[in-house]
Amino acid sequence: MRKNILIVVGIIILTTLVFGFSKKVHVPNMVSSPQTKQAQQLYDQALEMVHNGQLYEAKQAYQKLVTDYPDYENIATAQKDLDNLNMQILFSNTTTPSTVIYEVQPGDSLAKVAKKYNTTIDLIKVRNNITSNVIRAGQKLSIWKGSLNIFVDKSQNILILKDGDDVVKTYSVSTGQNNCTPVGTFTITSKLTNPVWFNKGIVVPPESPQNVLGSRWMGFDNPGYGIHGTVQPEAIGQQVTAGCVRMINKDVEELYTVIPVGTKVNIQD
Repeated sequence: MRKNILIVVGIIILTTLVFGFSKKVHVPNMVSSPQTKQAQQLYDQALEMVHNGQLYEAKQAYQKLVTDYPDYENIATAQKDLDNLNMQILFSNTTTPSTVIYEVQPGDSLAKVAKKYNTTIDLIKVRNNITSNVIRAGQKLSIWKGSLNIFVDKSQNILILKDGDDVVKTYSVSTGQNNCTPVGTFTITSKLTNPVWFNKGIVVPPESPQNVLGSRWMGFDNPGYGIHGTVQPEAIGQQVTAGCVRMINKDVEELYTVIPVGTKVNIQD
């Protein structure tokens, strides 16, 4: 009798265990917060707008995202997307509050139009998809008329291209070793393509691997200092220069295209 009771009890226990493990385990759903949902919706909207060619509208969506939702899990990607989109807008004929459509007048030249709007010949050509330096009366040109300027933060080794107070794009740069890059507000007074480097009386040609200036030079009104390219891209992000601001060649070439002589450069510790 005792043995039968033990068998029955064992069957009951086994059945209970099997039934218990066979039941679906309930795991609470991870519900996204309203802020997370709103941020994701903005991000998705921005991507869709870019896909549909609504570049300026996408820019506004990205700006709202990075401003209002700094804790969004993909905020770094969104900021990078915004940087790239800003440059895409700058290099296209997209209409924004910083653009104007100019009708070429008799006697105009690209240099004259560029000076009128404080922009560059290169940017006018890129924005209007033209390769010739010749323009004709009556021709309509999309012109960037914004106030581009540069901010350099030595503590982070970054260079920020700005349009007025608005950030256009952030670049990683190298600055002076032992904090020797000068602090203050400077003006770009010269621009050179494939510059020769004059190193302590020695002329180093552009094609030389010893020419540390890289592919572009934008000199300040503080003699000897400026923004230039590099032959050591692996050192970008460090304080290694003799005082200049150094950029990867493709980045300095991009900046060179949009920055006219006369651009202000603010450098801070």
